[in-house]
Amino acid sequence: MLRRLHELMGQVAVGVSARLRPPVFLGVKLFLMNEAGEVLLIKTSYAPGFVLPGGGVEPGETCLEAALREGREEGGVSAAETPELFQVYLNRAFENRNHVVMYVARGAADPAARSAKMEVVAAGFFAPDALPEDVTDATRRRIREVTEGLPPAPYW
Repeated sequence: MLRRLHELMGQVAVGVSARLRPPVFLGVKLFLMNEAGEVLLIKTSYAPGFVLPGGGVEPGETCLEAALREGREEGGVSAAETPELFQVYLNRAFENRNHVVMYVARGAADPAARSAKMEVVAAGFFAPDALPEDVTDATRRRIREVTEGLPPAPYW
């Protein structure tokens, strides 16, 4: 009886602690290169600059499933191969509680239907040495990590 009471008190303490702490956000990015070595980038209506396709992991969805979904929805393409986990980054821009899981895949399959959402205003493949001017600094760093073999940074 005392053991069961102890277990219940522990469960209550964990539940209260979880509600008092800000939630951790888990997001994904898909680094997808086509056969020509170009990188898929998107531009959204709500943030400046070109970035890798990505977004939040939905309930019941794995990180890999989320990365593939974001590639289809935002970039209008699918990976020809299963993406590999590249790095897990901490994005300090969001209260130190935002983690970004980046996957890398080479080879884009046939174009998929891009989402009709208004959030993506441009999407395309770009050569790493001929990126649009307004690619974000973090995206430029990720491109160098993958294409030049730089060690992955711990922060987005």
